[in-house]
Amino acid sequence: MKSRLILLILLFVVLLSAVEVGQCERIKDIVDIQGIRSNPLAGFGLVIGLAGTGDSTLLSRQMLTNILRDSGLVLNPDNLTGGNIAVVMVTAELGPFAREGSRIDVDVSAIGDAKSLQGGMLLPTPLIGLDRQVYAVAQGGVSIGGWAAAGDKASITKNHQTVGRIPDGAIVEKEEIATFVEYVADHRLITLNLRNSDFSTAERISKAINTTYPNSTTVVDAGTIKVKVPGEVGQTGIAGFIDDITKHDVKVDVPAVVVINERTGTIVVGENVGISAVAISQGSLVIKIKETAIVSQPIAPFSDAGTTEVIPETIIGVEEKEGYLIPVSRAVTVSELAKTLNAIGATPRDLIAIFNALKKAGALQAKLVIM
Repeated sequence: MKSRLILLILLFVVLLSAVEVGQCERIKDIVDIQGIRSNPLAGFGLVIGLAGTGDSTLLSRQMLTNILRDSGLVLNPDNLTGGNIAVVMVTAELGPFAREGSRIDVDVSAIGDAKSLQGGMLLPTPLIGLDRQVYAVAQGGVSIGGWAAAGDKASITKNHQTVGRIPDGAIVEKEEIATFVEYVADHRLITLNLRNSDFSTAERISKAINTTYPNSTTVVDAGTIKVKVPGEVGQTGIAGFIDDITKHDVKVDVPAVVVINERTGTIVVGENVGISAVAISQGSLVIKIKETAIVSQPIAPFSDAGTTEVIPETIIGVEEKEGYLIPVSRAVTVSELAKTLNAIGATPRDLIAIFNALKKAGALQAKLVIM
């Protein structure tokens, strides 16, 4: 019996540990390292080779004319006809560790009246950063992930036809080196930015990192934790140090929030949302509308004074359901809250009204956000 009791206690401890770990997240999944980010690139390009689905704007013909003039052909935009070209906006993200000669994906979007970019080829297009410098050059066949087919009387399309993608379609010409180590006096600092700011989560991250590197963290605010790089960690060991401090599991504190989208009837309830003991009366109006048509026939026989007409008629009936005052005990967890509200047969629209009334009454122990 004693051995069985010990086994049961160990099993209970293991289950508790599993539940606690299951509620935790890795630090690397909930923070961003300051300085490690992408930079947007954009440029105007020309897609050629379209099968009559290009645009008819003057801009596309002028761009093609300029390209041909650079090749020694002197033409006028009026000399170019047909719908085989399209002006596009080419966008890309220059990653923080992209180096010269590496390739990045690009997106191609029509800006004229083109019908489809299917089968098109993007001519070499410089991609410019916000500082007006060229960081990459895009070129290649456009993939739209769909197709279009049309006949004389009907057509069929799959997916969006005027936006495409070129995997590895741009070559990096100039790199933007990410700087994520901050030098302050004689110390090297790495800043972790929480994606969802919270003092409790920030403090837990600090304590988790201090278990590996004691007295190395400082919680600046609810969304910022600064980590001091130990002196024994060299420049080549920075990557391993970042891996060590971001692989810890911490419990993320979720604020008590109820988000309501009245346009779609969507309701999202946070984990820690609770309501105080209240009584709710659920009642609604049922409005029935019926459209009918009646035939109006002239009454006087053998009379040419009137004509037979079809007159629309609308019948409206309003019925008010009987409402009951339903006591609702204090709900602590999301599941209990859901069971309590579902028990009274509340629809999404009713729930929106209930949550608004609970907030007004001071019984909703959460922040109410209406989109």
